[in-house]
Amino acid sequence: MQFGILSTAHIADDAVVPAIRQTDHEVRAVASRTADAAAAFADRHDIPESYDSYDALLEADVDAVYVPLPNGLHAEWTKRAADAGLHVLCEKPLAADAEEAVDVAEHCADAGVTLMEAFMYRYHPRTVRAVEVAREELGDLRHVHAEFSFQLGDGPDVRLDPDLAGGALMDVGCYPVNAVRTFLGEPALVSGHTHDSRDAGVDTDVAASLEFDDGATATIEASFETPHHQTYRVEGTDGWLEADTAFNPGGAATTLRWGTDEKTVEETFDPVDAYVREVEHFAASVAADRDPLTDGEEAVANMRVIDAIYESSATGETIPL
Repeated sequence: MQFGILSTAHIADDAVVPAIRQTDHEVRAVASRTADAAAAFADRHDIPESYDSYDALLEADVDAVYVPLPNGLHAEWTKRAADAGLHVLCEKPLAADAEEAVDVAEHCADAGVTLMEAFMYRYHPRTVRAVEVAREELGDLRHVHAEFSFQLGDGPDVRLDPDLAGGALMDVGCYPVNAVRTFLGEPALVSGHTHDSRDAGVDTDVAASLEFDDGATATIEASFETPHHQTYRVEGTDGWLEADTAFNPGGAATTLRWGTDEKTVEETFDPVDAYVREVEHFAASVAADRDPLTDGEEAVANMRVIDAIYESSATGETIPL
């Protein structure tokens, strides 16, 4: 598969393009808002073609595009890539809200292209194993807590731009939302609180609680202001599990700890590039003409919870889904 990269964003530069180069697939082209930026990126990664506009890249000889643009631009350029007949691996979150996500997913389906939201942690072997342990060892799941926080710098940042769908919930909070849904399914009731500590027009801190039809509960935290911490813990009637560096372990070895009344287990996983696994899953889904694990429908469901957290914070009410 030949990839085009829509933007020279850090995640493309540091993670996804190097990951593609570790697979059997290739990066053929990159585009930026300036010719110099695109050319410099292409030189760093030995990419044959560079363009000074995203439109030009959509006309290149590529099979798929990776979209790491700011959140508020994901929907527009995913749809434009689909119109060009290109499959799309789009960074999370897929869109600015659930209504827009529905539009994007339907647009890609109508165009007959594969759409995948880039929640790379879902493709890490530890996550796969955690889901298996939760299903087979922990009995009825009763509570999940998930958190992703880090301290954002003081300079200008697109993650603080309300016009680009910034905010802690959209940037890192979407991971805990996804993790809770992965283990417990779709919530029935959502309540949340957000805080804008920088007067930026977006949330810098968020906390939410979710209730499920079977009585299970979940709590979610995300922040741009507290030290780096990413974790989830699952509690069941027969046991528990927990993972640290849960969403972006990088190239380090990882562990999954879980236990029941009879035993406590610590499973260790060799270093794995989750971005490589993500790219391979995307390409295999395209080749097999099947929906990927984190497809458009999944993206819509995640955005519905995010929307409900924002609505609850704005109204002070618990939001039914």
